Amino acid sequence: MIDQVNRDTHQLPIHEVLLLLETDASRGLNHDEARRRLQQFGPNVLPSVQRHGPFIRFLLQFHYPLIYILLGATIITALLGEWVDSSVIFGVVLVNAVVGFIQESRAERALEALMTMVKTEATVLREGNKHRVPSADVVPGDLVLLQSGDKVPADLRLVSIHELQVDESALTGESVPVVKEESLLSPDTALADRRNMVYSGTLVTYGQGVGVAVGTGPVTEIGRIHQLIGSATDIATPLTKKIAHFSKILTVVILGLAAVTFGIGVWWGQPVVEMFMAAVALAVGAIPEGLPAAVTITLAIGVNRMAKRHVLIRKLPAVETLGSTTVICSDKTGTLTENQMTVQAILAGGQEFEVSGTGYEPMGDISHDGKSIDLEKATALRECLLAGMLCNDTQLMDRDNQWMIVGDPTEGALLAAAQKAGLDEWEVSKHSIRVDVIPFESQRQYMATLHHRIDNSSKVIYMKGAMEKVLSLCTQELGPDGRERPCDLETISQHAQIFGECGLRLLGFAKRIVSPETDTLDPARHLSGLTWLGLQGMMDPPRSEAIRAAHACQSAGIAVKMITGDHAVTAKAIAQEIGLDRATVINGEGPRIMTGSDLAAYPVTQLPDNVNETIVFARVAPEQKLRIVDALQARGHIVAMTGDGVNDAPALKQADVGVAMGRGGTEVAKEAADMILTDDNFASIEAAVEEGRGVFDNLTKFIIWTLPTNLGEGLVILAAIGAGLALPILPVQILWINMTTAVALGLMLVFEPKEAGIMVRPPRDPKRPLLTGELVWRILLVGTLLLVGAFGMFLWVQARGDTLEEARTTAVNVFVMVELLYLFNCRSLQRPMFQLGVFSNPWVTGGVLIMITLQLLFTYAPSMNFLFHTAPIGLETWVPIIGIGLGSYFIVEIEKWVRQQRAASQTRSR
Repeated sequence: MIDQVNRDTHQLPIHEVLLLLETDASRGLNHDEARRRLQQFGPNVLPSVQRHGPFIRFLLQFHYPLIYILLGATIITALLGEWVDSSVIFGVVLVNAVVGFIQESRAERALEALMTMVKTEATVLREGNKHRVPSADVVPGDLVLLQSGDKVPADLRLVSIHELQVDESALTGESVPVVKEESLLSPDTALADRRNMVYSGTLVTYGQGVGVAVGTGPVTEIGRIHQLIGSATDIATPLTKKIAHFSKILTVVILGLAAVTFGIGVWWGQPVVEMFMAAVALAVGAIPEGLPAAVTITLAIGVNRMAKRHVLIRKLPAVETLGSTTVICSDKTGTLTENQMTVQAILAGGQEFEVSGTGYEPMGDISHDGKSIDLEKATALRECLLAGMLCNDTQLMDRDNQWMIVGDPTEGALLAAAQKAGLDEWEVSKHSIRVDVIPFESQRQYMATLHHRIDNSSKVIYMKGAMEKVLSLCTQELGPDGRERPCDLETISQHAQIFGECGLRLLGFAKRIVSPETDTLDPARHLSGLTWLGLQGMMDPPRSEAIRAAHACQSAGIAVKMITGDHAVTAKAIAQEIGLDRATVINGEGPRIMTGSDLAAYPVTQLPDNVNETIVFARVAPEQKLRIVDALQARGHIVAMTGDGVNDAPALKQADVGVAMGRGGTEVAKEAADMILTDDNFASIEAAVEEGRGVFDNLTKFIIWTLPTNLGEGLVILAAIGAGLALPILPVQILWINMTTAVALGLMLVFEPKEAGIMVRPPRDPKRPLLTGELVWRILLVGTLLLVGAFGMFLWVQARGDTLEEARTTAVNVFVMVELLYLFNCRSLQRPMFQLGVFSNPWVTGGVLIMITLQLLFTYAPSMNFLFHTAPIGLETWVPIIGIGLGSYFIVEIEKWVRQQRAASQTRSR
């Protein structure tokens, strides 16, 4: 009985691996053994994720403390025979549940997208013959044949290779294809450096190879990441945490006040049934029924706003959470960078040239000392670029106005650089016909091509490769005037060091004129005595918009940290170019770089502080990304993690907000994320942060607007019970106030434009309560105004001889009028409405007109009088109602002005 041995195979000799897996290096498995192993280990697929069905998800919409109280009120009123009241209360609960269920169903996406990473076909060797089988049928011990363009079906230990290169960027973050080797590696070799292994879901870009399957399904590296995703817990957002905490406290308070109300009424000798209804009225009045729906709708509207700015939200609370973010952890490759290698500097003829433009698009310029170069006068530069274009097997093409390559990214960068200088690939190739080639191999460290020049019938060899290797084969160099001269090794070394410190990957170029009779390349005869042409330095450059976005985030008080599987030198150079070394680092310390091995060495107790002070994390493994996010969260940070690769998925899920790339991102990353950037643009994060802050501001405005009404309703009920009077407002009337005003008035605050300076203030402190002392005071003030106004008008209307129904109708209209005018107070919590512009939010104007219409129907329509126990009132009653509303508005504006003056005075005193 064999076992999968995936975790150790990179350190074992290949004959031991084959022995452990009981397979034959020349014939592979036989068909019977393959079927037996398929039964033993199961299909080469990832386990499906168990999810709640639609019915359970719908029931979970009722799992909310305040909803429990409303359900209890529904049952009690039904038992008391108040069927209209019971139906209205349950209707409100049902509407809330339906809204939440619909929105959650839209956001629900299956994590089975991970399966698409392995649903390919594979070529395996069984009983000595090649067979094409579904990747799901690959078993441990299978010999898998790989060639350019294949997606690797399982984790393989390489048996033999021929110039094999694999794109592992989605798994490790490595920005260029990895050249594979058959050599034995040490046990502690990092995942990104295991050159004798290839991993499931990665892509073969060049060459061929044969590997033995050492891990399938959940035992692959992708399977391990799948398990990490499963172990990463979904984080409650700041808003959901605070609302949940607030709801629990409010539930206890409401139940306590309802019990007190019932007890006081019975003590006064009131009928038990009436006191039950009074307790229900208080509970219904104190509960902000519109809050769950308002939060959902507010976030949904935020989703639509973000979609217009290229941000797709998968999970609603992410809208608000991003506005609270204190740290953004960004993957480097494809997120902060173009994920397209670009030549940025050239050394030719002893002179340094700068190359502008990014990516594979051949748009840019080559300059020296700030001046554009005439290629006909720069012979050494021209030859260096020609070498890069001709000693090349990659195709660069324009498809639908998007430049892309077929082949190696490094070679694509060389083609783009040559075309920026004005060289036409077709014309160059037509006049320099390739005769022979020595392909690149890691042992040789170079590639060489032989060309027949049509114009003068000569033949020339062009070479590219590792700088040290190419330079060792040269005896002279080409000067700026095109004449050969002795190699200036000191100048070349100095420039190479400078390029290397900038994080550039260096390639050296050389040529040699050979006899016209030469038809084949012989390394021993032809590849010596070459003429050095120069260096081309390239890197995966940062996006220009990412640089601006990172600076904007830093200005908003958000620390930006880079996490990558790439090398530390490259990561440092990118960080410096983006400006992360000038970041406003938490604790005010300078930037630090930490590698995966450094990260592993820190004790758990020291990790949060060290991670907090580090800006760049290089050469990290997927589980270490999780540790970084955990460490930052342990420090109390709200963490957003951006990424596009398979290796980012666990950290994307663990982060408070996971942000995936829509175009270049893997399906795994998209499914683990809370939000997706549809344009793959890091700059869209800045827009998302801005929108998120605006959403939270508007949610806060809604909460501050709605809670005084609940407080006022509760106080009015308590006052009436305490005084032994009839209820000024009934439960069904309270629900009318709460729901109609929440929809027609409160939700209009959702459309409030973002206030000035939203992106220059620091992030909200995660520990800061939802309701600050200032806002609690505002709630108490307006709640008291509602108590005095509504209860006073109720008593006044009754005192002049009007009916109880007219008095209650008056009290309801006082509540609505105060709420209507208080809405204008809440358009800004600090500034007066006139500074914002009275009509700057047309939705508010529309909502006010709708509410006035609804309230007139509530007061004068016979059917509404029957349903809600109301009666028409005269003009003489409306005058004091409007006066109370205006008085409340001016009192709140005066309170805002006083508070603003006090804050300004404190600022001056500092």
